[in-house]
Amino acid sequence: MIIKNAEYIKSSAKLGQCPPPDYPEYAFTGRSNVGKSSLINMLTGRKKLAKISTTPGKTRTINHFLINESWYLVDLPGYGYAKASKDIKKQWNKTTLNYILKRENLICLFVLLDSRHPPQKNDVLFMEFLGHNQIPFVMVFTKTDKLSENELKKNTFSYKKELLLHWEFLPDIFNTSVRKKLGKNEILDFIEKNNRYLKSNI
Repeated sequence: MIIKNAEYIKSSAKLGQCPPPDYPEYAFTGRSNVGKSSLINMLTGRKKLAKISTTPGKTRTINHFLINESWYLVDLPGYGYAKASKDIKKQWNKTTLNYILKRENLICLFVLLDSRHPPQKNDVLFMEFLGHNQIPFVMVFTKTDKLSENELKKNTFSYKKELLLHWEFLPDIFNTSVRKKLGKNEILDFIEKNNRYLKSNI
């Protein structure tokens, strides 16, 4: 897929404020500071489409971007930022969970995982929650250029092993690096394939 147009549409504090569900939607989320905004900018080829901050937990709303006038890329609030107040974290959780569970045109959730670390409890619990609620998702390992090939294999294998304790099958997995542009074509091809399937079954 070649991205010709990437347009910011709006930021929504609640599910009811989101744009009408008239296009397929692919949402990105993950623990705070996992590199979500950088990955979105890399995928779209727009350096400043999603705001990048050195402060974890900066994204607090549901942000919609219309891609090629045919599908939405959605930047969701991250989870697990310890310095946010309890009230703010509850609101983030409520907003994000309502979106994930009730957004009718959500096709797939991209769960971003920092490849430099072994399985994190928040990530594993979140993916188990998605599985129990039958929310389609894929695993996206970020910052893979920050560690050796063996270290990457070790950490990704740990995640697979952890999930296979409870599941028979694993979701699709993508390895990404913003600096090396790794994973861009694979993720965009995955989205394009899903969009074609949806069109053929209308």
